[in-house]
Amino acid sequence: MLDKSSNTKGADFEIDLKSSALVVIDELGDVESGQLSDVLLAPTLQTARLVDAAHGIKMPVIYTNDAHIPGIDRELLLWGEHGIAGSAEAQVSPQINVCESDYIIEKRRYSAFFQTSLRLLLDELEVGTLILVGFDTNICVRHTAADAYFNNFNIVVVPDATATFLVGEQAEGLEYMQKCYAAKLLNTDDIINLIEKKSTNL
Repeated sequence: MLDKSSNTKGADFEIDLKSSALVVIDELGDVESGQLSDVLLAPTLQTARLVDAAHGIKMPVIYTNDAHIPGIDRELLLWGEHGIAGSAEAQVSPQINVCESDYIIEKRRYSAFFQTSLRLLLDELEVGTLILVGFDTNICVRHTAADAYFNNFNIVVVPDATATFLVGEQAEGLEYMQKCYAAKLLNTDDIINLIEKKSTNL
């Protein structure tokens, strides 16, 4: 969590990569061959770059994946069958290089925090800043950002590694998280540049 002396006002806080984790939200299935490839492929490839960069400095990479139970999960009543536990569509996209050292958290609601072990894992890893990527910007990313803010984490959202395709507009969702959850917005290249600078100092 944040140190009590930390500045949490909007984009003012500095990113401490030593206490950061990359959280990949619902980047699932083979997006290259999917119906939404025109929307999802580009941000997925940006996430793949971030994952590789995070691996290079041993930053924790955490995948939070839909794992719905048919006939039980209320979310399926709204959106139809998707992300069914154990299915290929509930696995991390093959465009992303998952390593054995990465963590996978299964979730049944929008937020990656809701009744999962994510908070416990972050505490054990001594993480204070979450770098959020994934889909949908206005649903699972936004609800995860809300819970991260309520739990006093610093938040970075990566606009070019997220996408909106179900509700609202991308810019609107990003602005909401920036204003309401003090999220810092940094694109993939910005974060990779920070990681490369850290690597040269290792």
